[in-house]
Amino acid sequence: MHIRDWPEHERPREKLLARGAGALSDAELLALFLGSGTAGRDAVATARALLAAHGPLRALLDRSARDLTRLDGIGSARACALAAALELGHRHLASQLQRGEVLSDPTAAGRYFTQRLRARPREVFAALFLDARHRALGFEELFQGSIDGAEVHPRVLVERALAQAASAVIVGHNHPSGNPEPSAADRAVTARLKQALALVDVRLLDHFVIGDGAPVSMAARGLV
Repeated sequence: MHIRDWPEHERPREKLLARGAGALSDAELLALFLGSGTAGRDAVATARALLAAHGPLRALLDRSARDLTRLDGIGSARACALAAALELGHRHLASQLQRGEVLSDPTAAGRYFTQRLRARPREVFAALFLDARHRALGFEELFQGSIDGAEVHPRVLVERALAQAASAVIVGHNHPSGNPEPSAADRAVTARLKQALALVDVRLLDHFVIGDGAPVSMAARGLV
């Protein structure tokens, strides 16, 4: 059965218009980009097959456009459309943290760290520098490590905060394992960073740990 023959409330496009994109499953969202399926399959069935073979969704969409073109049911035009849509999402999120923009929603920083760091195969430690009014001054990746750790030097973070004339800093790092739970080492380095920054009157506002799912805010856990 073709999707156009489905009951209207079950069709992905009509469901999105009526209930919003959040109401759609991963397969339904992907199907909207595919537009049509492969032989014997509609777009939703094709999307489900892609996710079963190459998913979950994060693993599928973390592929480069060139890699996506090699997957059955995608091809070059659809791969480019997917890559472009992802980049639009990334730029929309980044626009909330452009230099001079006030960070009024703390969770936006967590989403930004997620976008920048989640797909990285090795641990990366980064910092977002803010002025006294919490306007973004800059974002820098400061340390890179292995798949299970990165050595963080408080002195370097302090130097970069002073160079940016920052009054506050939000830091974050990824866990390539996918588990976003802060480790004992994460808690220890957070305490060291907070102390080092306080010596130069710079506040550490939060430390995000990025893995699968939502980022973990150490400030929300009372660890900052």
